[in-house]
Amino acid sequence: MEVTALCIRLLMTVLLLLVAHVECSYSKNVDVGFPQVVPNRQQFFEYEPVTVTCEGLEGLTGWRVMRRIGGAVKTCAASWSASTGPCKIKNAIVAVDSGEYWCEMGEAKKSNTVNITVTGGSVILESPAFPVMVGDEVTLHCRNKQMSSNLTAAFFKDGHLMENSSMGNLTLNSVSKSDEGLYTCSIPEDGQPSASWLIVRADEEPHRGLQLPLLLCTAVSVFLVALLLVGILQCGKHQTITTDTPTSPFCFQSFTSIQSVTTYTVVKTQQEERLLRAETPD
Repeated sequence: MEVTALCIRLLMTVLLLLVAHVECSYSKNVDVGFPQVVPNRQQFFEYEPVTVTCEGLEGLTGWRVMRRIGGAVKTCAASWSASTGPCKIKNAIVAVDSGEYWCEMGEAKKSNTVNITVTGGSVILESPAFPVMVGDEVTLHCRNKQMSSNLTAAFFKDGHLMENSSMGNLTLNSVSKSDEGLYTCSIPEDGQPSASWLIVRADEEPHRGLQLPLLLCTAVSVFLVALLLVGILQCGKHQTITTDTPTSPFCFQSFTSIQSVTTYTVVKTQQEERLLRAETPD
């Protein structure tokens, strides 16, 4: 009877191990997504509409759009219970809507942040709200509030003049990490908008720091599953052969050692995830 109970506990340990493996697999997706901003830019004129959405991020629904405005963190909605789904701002206001935006689901899931700047000025720089990939073609547009065409604009990167454009556009062909930086523009007689960061990432960059822990989790999981299967088979044999024996020493020792390794693996995985999150900037 005790052998049967012990084998049931071994099966429960298998379930715990599977949960740990799922957590390992999930960790590669944590903090690598970005909310979508519509239209896709960082700067907006006051009273323009803007939408921030998280739906479909990592293939999931039910995200909350969070924002930090002037140091205060709150949902992008009137109440917590109604805060899931897109954040639709009909008339953006400088003091109310300029800040950091990100997605959250529960306590464990959190995306990277995007910055939105609402200006009361007459010029904005239209640049992507989230990182672009190496090799992409990116066009920055300097626009005034009157939406005049054929504007002559000067573009700057990290404070240095890059180009004067008679069309108000700056196109970066096949961007690389060297194109990453702080961009701004200016239009004669209209002024200069706030600067915007252009972030450039390689395809593998978001997952680079997570590859080793994921491989370790997978290897350890396979090893522990093999041990558990051996333990379960031995339990079955000892239960058949020694039905009068209260406890099978082999089963007890197998369960104790496997349970210890499993507990260590789960704790180690959680520690690695916390360390990776602390090292990854928002």
